[in-house]
Amino acid sequence: MTLRSLKQIIPAMETSDGAGVRIKRSIGQQQNIRLDPFLMLDEFGSAEAADYIAGFPSHPHRGFETVTYMIEGHMLHEDHLGNRGDLRNGGVQWMTAGRGIIHSEMPQQEQGVMRGFQLWLNLPAAEKMTEAGYRDLQPEDIPEIAFEGGKVKLIAGSLEIAGQPHEGAMPGRSTQPIYADIHLTSGAIVTLPVPEGHNAMLYLYEGKASLGETSLQRSAANILADNGDQIALSAGESGARLLLIAGKPIGEPVVQYGPFVMNTREEIEQTLRDYRDGRLTA
Repeated sequence: MTLRSLKQIIPAMETSDGAGVRIKRSIGQQQNIRLDPFLMLDEFGSAEAADYIAGFPSHPHRGFETVTYMIEGHMLHEDHLGNRGDLRNGGVQWMTAGRGIIHSEMPQQEQGVMRGFQLWLNLPAAEKMTEAGYRDLQPEDIPEIAFEGGKVKLIAGSLEIAGQPHEGAMPGRSTQPIYADIHLTSGAIVTLPVPEGHNAMLYLYEGKASLGETSLQRSAANILADNGDQIALSAGESGARLLLIAGKPIGEPVVQYGPFVMNTREEIEQTLRDYRDGRLTA
């Protein structure tokens, strides 16, 4: 058993997306700043309606999956397949764009806090043109595992906690993603496994925490070193909340044009023609 250390820190940069929603983007802020198989991680959070009220009107995607985790707030998803999903406190929406989907994500509140994350998970070439799909995960669908010093909400993947194996809410994917929201109480210490060979990062969004002896940076992708199969976390006096995100790298070329992610420039050009000619979702 080998502990992983901190390899790199990618601070989130403030920007906007959709129709003007204010976000903080770590991986994905530039096309060469990715962590295979993850393309992008956005943090959103504001009590000012002007920062989120315009939402994300109808737009297309192809070639990857989006995972939206709502900590506080209410967002409505609608897509060309007729799916309609309410994303509320503690819920997750897992959307597979596959060969093509057109959807919108619009706030269902005019005041109060809206807070959460959106993660883009790449698909290997063999799966990029699969049928589009969508799954709503309600808070009660997501396993919450308590341990001495805290708890873990396990959205996806397998994780051994206090010697017991647990499975997340989302079924397996070829990239074997792990997506866990870790809550630590004051001064808590926990060791968790991370599969050797998986790329992994920690995203601290509340309180203070350390990886071994190294402090994690808040609102940043704290990228873990490649070698090792465990992480040792410790919380500060006020406790901590952080995401553990890990996955098996695909190791294929990535060519991205906005909401389209393929393997070659020719495939992107075909995607643009498909969207222009109304064949993206055919």
